[in-house]
Amino acid sequence: MSDTSARGDDVYQPQPEDEPSELQPDMDDSLGEPGTDAVLDQGYSPPERPHARQGDDTTGGAQRTGESLDQRLAREEPDQEPPAGDGIGDLVDGEGEPVDPEAGVRRAGRLAPVAGTPHANSVLAHDVGIDAGAASAEEAAVHVIEDPEDGPLP
Repeated sequence: MSDTSARGDDVYQPQPEDEPSELQPDMDDSLGEPGTDAVLDQGYSPPERPHARQGDDTTGGAQRTGESLDQRLAREEPDQEPPAGDGIGDLVDGEGEPVDPEAGVRRAGRLAPVAGTPHANSVLAHDVGIDAGAASAEEAAVHVIEDPEDGPLP
């Protein structure tokens, strides 16, 4: 038999090394490429209730006639008023934003390590000020607490 003759049904035969591959996999079907399987990771969030079953216009005749303005207005729901309070996070009839005395009132800015500390991961830091009000959530949560016995830390 010669090398040019067909082998078997030529379906699962290896590609000769000197010929370029004609059947490169589509990059959308390739699992090794980054970002191609992001659709699988996104998931699916179904609607809270079925939209087609909400009204009476699910048949063709009802869709042609439509619904009257009175029927549309009857489906409207009034806006819910939030409970009255003194502000966000306050209790009704409260005295203002609740503050724990141990949390401190004065907010710290960006924290930088104290120069000359023996370890790179030191727990000592000093306040270098707020960076144009663009603090991260972690930085905004840090408040200054004065120790009455020792005074402020260096």
